Amino acid sequence: MIYGYIRVSTKEQNEDRQLIALNEYNVPEKNIYMDKQSGKDFDRKQYKRMLKSVKENDLIIIKSIDRLGRNYAEILEQWRTITKIKKADIFVIDISILNIIIFFSYFFTMVGLYLKECILLFLQVCNLRYGKGHLM
Repeated sequence: MIYGYIRVSTKEQNEDRQLIALNEYNVPEKNIYMDKQSGKDFDRKQYKRMLKSVKENDLIIIKSIDRLGRNYAEILEQWRTITKIKKADIFVIDISILNIIIFFSYFFTMVGLYLKECILLFLQVCNLRYGKGHLM
């Protein structure tokens, strides 16, 4: 099953850019979950609903990693929950190298998993901007 996740920080912000991106990947409308609140933590109603629905071999598509959240440690924790505990995958539209690695992981499991962890750690170093553990 394919799921999409959209997050905007406030009710006034427009989610159209993210919705258009998910539609380009043919995410079924009924499988798109959207929260209109801060990404400071993962206490978000629609995110939790989506996570409960995700099963092994499912795929979650997001426009960019900062739509998942702002706190890198929490993003990494959620990423591991999705990929290691639920055994689903995440496709980040704006990070093509990560998506190539997801493809690799289907054929070379250990190498792919290792490369995904390396890329996520690299992103942490590159994107820390607004205080400890927060993405730009």
